[in-house]
Amino acid sequence: METRRFDSDYYQTKYLHIDNLIARKPTLFKSFDDLNLNIDASAFYPSLEPHYGNGDFPFLRVKDVDTHIDYENCVRIPREIVYSSAFKTLRVIQEGDIIITKGGSIARVGLIEQNTAVTRDLIFINSSSLPEIEYKFLFIYLLSNISYNQLVRSSSMTAQPHLTITLVRNLSLFSPSSAFKEQVVDIYNTSKDLIDKSNNIYTQAEQLLLQELNLANFQPSQEPVNVKSFSESFGSSGRLDAEYYQSKFDQLEQAISSLDKYETIGNISELISRGKQPVYLESEQNTLPVLNSKHIRENKIILDNRRSASIDECNLFIEKDDVLINGTGVGTIGRTAPYLYSTPSIPDNHVTIIRSKSLSSVYISVYLNSIAGQLQVEKYFKGSSGQIELYPDDISNFLIWIAPDEVQMKIENLIKSAFDLEKQSEHLLEVAKQAVEMAIEQDEKTALGWIKEQIKDRG
Repeated sequence: METRRFDSDYYQTKYLHIDNLIARKPTLFKSFDDLNLNIDASAFYPSLEPHYGNGDFPFLRVKDVDTHIDYENCVRIPREIVYSSAFKTLRVIQEGDIIITKGGSIARVGLIEQNTAVTRDLIFINSSSLPEIEYKFLFIYLLSNISYNQLVRSSSMTAQPHLTITLVRNLSLFSPSSAFKEQVVDIYNTSKDLIDKSNNIYTQAEQLLLQELNLANFQPSQEPVNVKSFSESFGSSGRLDAEYYQSKFDQLEQAISSLDKYETIGNISELISRGKQPVYLESEQNTLPVLNSKHIRENKIILDNRRSASIDECNLFIEKDDVLINGTGVGTIGRTAPYLYSTPSIPDNHVTIIRSKSLSSVYISVYLNSIAGQLQVEKYFKGSSGQIELYPDDISNFLIWIAPDEVQMKIENLIKSAFDLEKQSEHLLEVAKQAVEMAIEQDEKTALGWIKEQIKDRG
């Protein structure tokens, strides 16, 4: 890439190595122009935040992009404003297009699966104009370390690094034989099938729970008015905001209290506590990895891209079978997952630990992610706009059904089955990425032989 950079970071050994690889095999690399692809981004547009959650059209932000697009938890906006003249600079992209994060956590890549509006912090490529094998292979290459290092190397030198459309346009793209592309894309397709099956099982677990709760057909009231006496409102709760007293919350509590056995989260927990701002360290000595809100998804923990913090500065640690719940942020608040790993971690100041005395952590997680939990999140969170908080004291007031052991076990088995499929999917995707890197570093024949060994070893 052309540059006027003279700083030592730009000339690190790993970057020069990539330069040499490309220079040695110039016929195997192309540009976006060679593929007739455009690189673009949304221009500035009026604020969309007031419209969050008021429609069904997906709107992707940086936090929704990390190999897989988080369509499940991305905010939704009204379809009519997406195509209105007031938002004409808001761009919509389609299945097969590729996005790259240009701000915040830069150079994360995602493959679009449906018509989607995108924030101005995402760069997009109209790769859907290519045949399916071609755009999927391009996506896998962009996930590789070789592509990532090219992008990071060329990012702007500011306190908050970012990518520009011009920098991305200059990226060198690996273009091997059609046979190699087909083999790699076949592995990716298998990986994607496994993650889809995993997601379906997660859904089955929630549906099982809702059936047991008699909430499968629950329709929350849309009535905006609910008359309460002083003793029933501020006199008992201390809350003055009208939203806290919506009829749908009473409706849910009546449904839960009609069950054979229920309790508050506080009464079934030995710990409900939020982490604090960690002291991050580059050293691996006397540190543990930190989990923050971006690592907590619905019923699963994402362990990628974690920083480490000092053990000495922390008095709260995440242990195996803890339940983690996000305490801040529109679109992420209340998102819950069980921690199923043996190695402890540190929670940051946006993550609350729930440590139960009696219930399965997996069961609690599925319950809190269901409508039974999320309506209580909506009731108890405080604040407005982007500054919303869910505090441990409020979580302790949540009502939870004390499910029979056999119901908890069924839900736990489903979630662990989904977790296993997810791990298989991640392995195959890693095989695909490493095969691409091996073909660049060595040759296609070596990479194909390695693929065969990896797949054989996994049965």
